[in-house]
Amino acid sequence: MQSKLVGADRVSTSSLTSSIDLLHRLLLHTASYKATSVATAYADEFAPGSHPNNTTVLSSKSTVIPLPSSMGFANPAPLGLFAFAVSTFVLSCYNAGIWGVQVDSPSNVITGLAIFYGGAGQVVAGMWEFASGNTFGATTFTSYGAFWLSYAAISVPSFGILEAYEATPSHLKNVGPALGIFLLAWTIFTFFMWLCTFKSNLVLSGLFFFLTLTDMFLCSSEFQGANLHGNRLKRAGGFVGIFTALIGWYLGLATLWTKEVSYISLPLGKLSTSSEH
Repeated sequence: MQSKLVGADRVSTSSLTSSIDLLHRLLLHTASYKATSVATAYADEFAPGSHPNNTTVLSSKSTVIPLPSSMGFANPAPLGLFAFAVSTFVLSCYNAGIWGVQVDSPSNVITGLAIFYGGAGQVVAGMWEFASGNTFGATTFTSYGAFWLSYAAISVPSFGILEAYEATPSHLKNVGPALGIFLLAWTIFTFFMWLCTFKSNLVLSGLFFFLTLTDMFLCSSEFQGANLHGNRLKRAGGFVGIFTALIGWYLGLATLWTKEVSYISLPLGKLSTSSEH
């Protein structure tokens, strides 16, 4: 009787182990997918932070789990790039003071766009970049999505951010430096991200270079204040920002116009000729 019970326990344990292993493999099949599109997340052979094998996501035991072709996901990069470009273009036009907009006029019209496209759109793209194994894309899209959300919150009355400054004496002197510190932090972050693009392509690196300049000009204008010199710095940041947005659109089209869907191919220019990733 005892030997039968021991045998039954062994069978039960073996069945449980097999079931757990099967469930583990099934979950890995569901969560992983071919990263072929990730390799061209920025229309280049090297996407900063992407998985070095450019094949599949690895399990905890470093076992390659192939994915059925029917389970492939779309490339999230075009969504993130277009969300960045559109929001940057609109705000930069306000900062440049063109098409009848005064350089010192409120930019509250950007609030909805910043929340629902520049903010939410890039955060969603960043989450899918995490799933694809592209650390750089996940970090940049999610971070800049959070930037747009936080920037929009400044203009939303229910957050009470600007109202808190208006309640203090000489609030105009306090708001400028506060916004300057806010933009200074993003200038530093963007500069760090630019350093990560030296092995990618010329267009991607140029995007982050000019975005760094844009943030630098706007940051300086806030510290300078609402005077002639400050407005000139703000306009300079606006024009550089417009050029940055155009680069973002170009890069977004380059990732969208693949050989599967378009006869047009946009060159990006290589920065690194090394075959090692």
